[in-house]
Amino acid sequence: MWCRHREAYSMYKRLSSRDYMNTTDVKTKEFIDTVDMEDNSALLQKIADPEPSNPSWRLSFPHVLVATISSFLFGYHLGVVNEPLESISADLGFKGNTLAEGLVVSTCLGGAFVGSLFSGWIADGVGRRRAFQLCALPMIIGAVMSATAKTLAGMLLGRLFVGTGMGLGPPVASLYVTEVSPPFVRGTYGSFIQIATCLGLMGALFVGIPVKEIAGWWRVCFWLSTIPAAVLALAMVFCAESPHWLHKQGRTYEAEAAYEKLLGGSHVKTAMAELTRLDSGDDTDTVSLSELLYGRHFRVVFIGSTLFALQQLSGINAVFYFSSTVFKSAGVPSGLANAFIGIANLSGSVVAMALMDKLGRKVLLLWSFFGMAMSMALQVAAASSYSSGSGSLYLSVGGMLMFVLTFALGAGPVPGLLLPEIFPGRIRAKAMAVCMSVHWVINFFVGLLFLQLLEQFGPRLLYSMFGTVCLIAVVFVKRNVVETKGKSLQEIEIALLPQE
Repeated sequence: MWCRHREAYSMYKRLSSRDYMNTTDVKTKEFIDTVDMEDNSALLQKIADPEPSNPSWRLSFPHVLVATISSFLFGYHLGVVNEPLESISADLGFKGNTLAEGLVVSTCLGGAFVGSLFSGWIADGVGRRRAFQLCALPMIIGAVMSATAKTLAGMLLGRLFVGTGMGLGPPVASLYVTEVSPPFVRGTYGSFIQIATCLGLMGALFVGIPVKEIAGWWRVCFWLSTIPAAVLALAMVFCAESPHWLHKQGRTYEAEAAYEKLLGGSHVKTAMAELTRLDSGDDTDTVSLSELLYGRHFRVVFIGSTLFALQQLSGINAVFYFSSTVFKSAGVPSGLANAFIGIANLSGSVVAMALMDKLGRKVLLLWSFFGMAMSMALQVAAASSYSSGSGSLYLSVGGMLMFVLTFALGAGPVPGLLLPEIFPGRIRAKAMAVCMSVHWVINFFVGLLFLQLLEQFGPRLLYSMFGTVCLIAVVFVKRNVVETKGKSLQEIEIALLPQE
């Protein structure tokens, strides 16, 4: 600061001495002295009061909160049929038909695959806000169809509609939260998606408690889901559109207005300058599937797809499916078991929220997958012939809770946040659609084949396979994933994909 002060002062001296040679013009000298002193004061004032480094998180928080309603609905519809399935099958006349019961649970996965496959094209075509509203619409229609179903076909059709909204919501939520969040809280906001999903799952279990005592209560469970879906559709009218999407549409003034809503007026110029710096004038509609799979963007799409594949192949859904059986063997009622799993999942997500912008994404991913591998080692030990009785049950239950907890610390929330960060803006929405499609395909096959693999290989070998996948994930993350903590989306894009 002293150097800049001295420079300003020396400039003042040179000007003053030059004018002082003209001794007769005293008024001119006084005028120049005054101007120079004002310039010097302005310089010192600028040094003393720099621009605030971070915008207020309170401005973007309400917009992020509304977006995570889609994640709450995602979790709710995943769990809404768990408790009421027996009542649904009895009322609709397919009790005892395991194939029909499996279809009620898994039909939404087929719809989710379709929704996720087209999510990128929808988000780029109509914008993030309207994509949320299009996500809410099939969820409302499907929930009403399920609540009023008289036959199995009506229930399956309703679940298919709901699944379409479920598939569309998560990738759009990841996009929107990433694009509207200030860099210093982007990780924290990204964790809200996982927390909202956990709350949705727990909400579905809680709402389903009276289903065995009250006839037809399962219909109420579906009716209730229309409320948050309607709130999402209406509240999005008042939320800011993604400035990234607006800028790519050439709607610069609207992008500035959106940034003013999200960051505050003093940060608009800086944010817009970053957007403009990397804008090469590419039209997002020209992004083809072959460009994502074979072109210059292949590396980041491969990283994203592999992360989602490793997330699902780690065995998390298998653990969820098998948890009731394990807890039942230990003498724990299924309701209490679900509560334990839900609490472990939510606790890990809350801790991840606190650490995401402090430790970083890569560190959380590494330790999360490593912890999951150690949890699977406990499961293998519990399933081995060397352990028996209560010790084996304690190992199994402890390993299962530890697995869910460590999953929620990183492997659960990080991929959905990290991928929109590492994808260049031009391909972000469509690349997320491809990666989420991989997620749903593997999710479907894990759910379909898990029980058969368990019967054929036994728990010890199957859990060893899951643990091996988790260790492979540790190596993959170490070698391929870059840290994005605290960096702007433009800085990340420059680091991963230098402009040609």
